Amino acid sequence: MDVLELSRLQFAITALYHFLFVPLTLGLAVMLFIMESVWVMTGRPIWRTITRFWGTLFGINFVLGVATGLTMEFEFGTNWAYYSQYVGDVFGAPLAIEGLMAFFLEATFVGLMFFGWEKLSRPVHLLVTGLVALGTNLSALWILVANGWMQNPVGAKFNPQTLRMEVTSFRDVLFNPVAQDKFVHVVSAGYVTAAVFVMGVSALMLLRNKWPKAAKRSFAVAAAFGLAASLSVVVLGDESGYTLGDSQKMKLAALESMWKTEPAPAPITAIGLPDPKARTTRFAIQVPYVLGLIATRSFDTPVLGIEDLVGEAHRRIETGVKAYDAEMRLRADPNDVQARAAFDLYGKDYGYALLLKRYVNDPRQASPALIDKAAWSTVPNVTAMFFLFRTMVAVGFFQIAVFAWAFLAASTNKVVRSRWLLRTAVFMLPLPWLAIETGWLLSEIGRQPWVVAGVLPTFLGTSSLSVGEVWASLIGFIALYSLLAVIEVGLIIRTIRRGPYAVHEPLLEVGGGVSPLPAPAE
Repeated sequence: MDVLELSRLQFAITALYHFLFVPLTLGLAVMLFIMESVWVMTGRPIWRTITRFWGTLFGINFVLGVATGLTMEFEFGTNWAYYSQYVGDVFGAPLAIEGLMAFFLEATFVGLMFFGWEKLSRPVHLLVTGLVALGTNLSALWILVANGWMQNPVGAKFNPQTLRMEVTSFRDVLFNPVAQDKFVHVVSAGYVTAAVFVMGVSALMLLRNKWPKAAKRSFAVAAAFGLAASLSVVVLGDESGYTLGDSQKMKLAALESMWKTEPAPAPITAIGLPDPKARTTRFAIQVPYVLGLIATRSFDTPVLGIEDLVGEAHRRIETGVKAYDAEMRLRADPNDVQARAAFDLYGKDYGYALLLKRYVNDPRQASPALIDKAAWSTVPNVTAMFFLFRTMVAVGFFQIAVFAWAFLAASTNKVVRSRWLLRTAVFMLPLPWLAIETGWLLSEIGRQPWVVAGVLPTFLGTSSLSVGEVWASLIGFIALYSLLAVIEVGLIIRTIRRGPYAVHEPLLEVGGGVSPLPAPAE
């Protein structure tokens, strides 16, 4: 493995690990606000106990999320220095805003949330909890604005004199449709993750007949919250499909393994076996019209296939070579008016010419065969995309079914008697993480070979490191993160085993509230 592949592997491992904590933090923060709101409105002590119990689990998860997130930001400088230099003017702004506005907001108020129970009034403490939830979601917003720009680089332009991307409209960067769709989709997936976690842990308590009154209430909140969130994931996922059809056509064609342009409206492939060598999908079962309606919102607009999109990439590479030639002439003479005019005309495809640098030092010397090879390099891993997408969708619909079942049981007060439901809720615990990790892989693999789509190829973004240096840091991260994983899981299991009353209020549940009699368990 060379420096490029090792650097990609290292960032993938650290990002996947970090993403284990982010969705749970997003969802638990909102669920804490909901639970505490019930306590403030009803005054029933059991809701305070429930809120503090899940708040403890939130705190454990929050600390690990912060620690792993900081590491990732340093990696942009250590492993991806040229990327940082090339697009730092654009990419750095959302990260800076996230640190200054969102992270400081949640970090400040999270301390008040944990230590202010006896010092703040109920409404004020509820406000603090709400600000923590707001801060966590704002953090996700700015991170996804940065990531969305990598997927769809709007509001910026390449400066041939500074050799950097520069912001032309921060408003376009902020309201980038890809970024906005990713934000609402990721946040709703985080809400589902938290709901599955709370429902699964509550189900485990009920199966063991421990703390049933707290567990039943937590289960009911999670069932209602999870059903709403899981349905919103489907709606927002549909909107993401429309955005893909508009701005990320190759990613859409790849995840559908659609090699040829289908007549409008295009069908969607429910299942099949991609065969990239034969450029087809074997044993495909298709649903008519669905892909066309999702991707184009029309009956007469075709969805381009991979082969046509490769042809478009071929054309853009040829145009990009003209922009590259103009840029080299401007380096020699910044006052060359004709070169400036040529770059202004062809500059939007400059990044496509850089794809040729993997095969030849000067893109202007590339043969037609190399141009064709570079054009086909814009196709991501079709087989991986195809199955990652269907895994994510299958898990999503299964979660909707279970949440609907759980909501019905909670509404009719039949949760405790529904042993199969409780077992299913426990079984479902790892599934949201499977869905969100496959979703992240789908998003990032689908962008390849670009680190910034259409602007900078991934192979040009790395730092000047040796293979040994990257291996050393990679092994160090794996060892450290493995240790943190053991600590995280151990703390969560220990907290769950001790139960809702072990830390804050060691009281016995009686009726709808609590009794002043001490009791280690029910």
